[in-house]
Amino acid sequence: MLEDKIVDVIFEKYGELPAKSKPGIDTNGILGWVPMSGIVLLRDENDITCLALATGMKCLPSSKIPEVRGFVLHDWHAEVLAIRGLNHFLIQECRKLAENHDSESRYIRRRSTSELWSSQALQPYVLQESLKIYMYCSEAPCGDASMELIMDAQKDSTPWPIASHSGDNGSETLLKGRGYFSELGIVRRKPSRPDSPSTLSKSCSDKLALKQCTSLLSSLASLLICPEDVYIHKLILPSTEYVRSACERAFGPAGRMKPIAGKKWPGGYRHQAFEVKTTTRIFQHSRRRPGSLGVLPKSSNIATLWTPHVQETLINGVLQGRKYSDPRGGSLVCRAKTSRLVLETLGLLTIPALAHVSPSGRYTALKGVDCLESRRGVKRDAFGVALAGWTRNVEDDFDLFIA
Repeated sequence: MLEDKIVDVIFEKYGELPAKSKPGIDTNGILGWVPMSGIVLLRDENDITCLALATGMKCLPSSKIPEVRGFVLHDWHAEVLAIRGLNHFLIQECRKLAENHDSESRYIRRRSTSELWSSQALQPYVLQESLKIYMYCSEAPCGDASMELIMDAQKDSTPWPIASHSGDNGSETLLKGRGYFSELGIVRRKPSRPDSPSTLSKSCSDKLALKQCTSLLSSLASLLICPEDVYIHKLILPSTEYVRSACERAFGPAGRMKPIAGKKWPGGYRHQAFEVKTTTRIFQHSRRRPGSLGVLPKSSNIATLWTPHVQETLINGVLQGRKYSDPRGGSLVCRAKTSRLVLETLGLLTIPALAHVSPSGRYTALKGVDCLESRRGVKRDAFGVALAGWTRNVEDDFDLFIA
């Protein structure tokens, strides 16, 4: 089965990672568990390449974001970290092509002058047309796609009473990640313990649903690469993590995304629903792995990121052994370092439409450039109907070239 074959490719790459990047065994002999996600590009069934894989299950409290200056990840759930890894890889490929006009990439290509003139999308690069993107998750994405699994795990599945959810200014706030599970089809925050510091980071179900509209490209990567082909073709889940009604509601064109199903926007954007498929393979550090029955597994605080250009072990959103206050602790995929990589790549190009993108100033100004207006319009439409209730996180602003 193709899905099993794809997952085997991801597992093989995970198996090559060092032991320090994986959950260990505690003093009671209990092996830790962690979610894992991987992204592959497929030309055909005999040409499958893993370009990003990640593990992780935590995010940064909103109160900490103003302190981190772009060097600390806000969200290192496996799905989100893998997508950041893919973006970093593709940006690196753009840089390679920009540095050497004779070089080629198996994954992206230069757009011709006629393509640029005839298109509303002005980015100099595009994904190779022969490629399809598959994404694997070892656990059902947190949020709407996993709510039935949360209900089934309760000793008492009676829906919890719905309390008032008002913010300090009286506006309605997002429901807790695992709370009020009788409410389905809604935008949720990341799940957390009741005593955890508050976060506005949205669930992985919500972020993946949004990626059906914006593509997998980040805002900064979309300065370089046209989004038209960078959409998930199929999402693969373990059969034990797949609830058809939940996935159709969270991601399907007849579920909550129905108001914008099939819609197209300027700039190469469209709503591209992905199909959810299953695999019989079980991740070796899954909480449902063979042999773990009857033993309460322990969640791991270790996250890892791998791409062909990156191999990092992370704790609390920074490189293992570093502190929030140390810029050297920033992952290669953090906002600060990604911004600089994109700006350095743009500096190697002579694209008139991108000439006004400033290599100085602040991060929020970079994200606010006019050539990203099409992408912002896609998000406004998605938040207005399909993903109503999406509240922006606290802004992480910083000087682009000051450590």
